Amino acid sequence: MLLAAFTDVRRRQIDNWLNGAIALLAPLFWWANGYALWPDMAIQFGIALAVFGVFAGLFAIGAMGGGDVKMLGALALWLPLDELFTMLFVMAIGGGVLTATMLIYHKLRKLQTNIEVPYGVAIAAGGFWVMTQPYLNHFA
Repeated sequence: MLLAAFTDVRRRQIDNWLNGAIALLAPLFWWANGYALWPDMAIQFGIALAVFGVFAGLFAIGAMGGGDVKMLGALALWLPLDELFTMLFVMAIGGGVLTATMLIYHKLRKLQTNIEVPYGVAIAAGGFWVMTQPYLNHFA
C-alpha cells in the first residue's frame, strides 16, 4: 500500500501489478486465518465485488481513477465488513483533507490546470488504519 500511495503521488497512477499483488495475496491471508471456502471466502469475494462495483460507478462518472477503484476492490478482499466500513470512513476523511490541501495549493500557486488528487494516499491511510488497530489500540 505504501508503494501504491507513493506512485500515486509521483505519477498519479497506481500500477496494476501492485493491485494484483494485493488481491492475489488475499487467499493466503484467508487460508492463514482459517477461512472456510463456504461461506467465509465467498462472503469476502462478494463484498470485494460489491465495493468494486460501487467505485467503478464513480470511475464511470469521472469521480475516481481506475487504479484507485482496483486498489479498493483488492483491499476489500482482506477486510471483514465492519473493518471495511471503518477503512472507507478513514479514507473519506483523509481524502477530504487531501482534496482541500490540493485545492489550497492550486489557489495559492494560481495554477490553471485541473486538480488531480492522489487518492491512493487516502486509501492506503484507511487500509493502514484498520490493519494496525489490533496492534496499536488495545482498548477496542
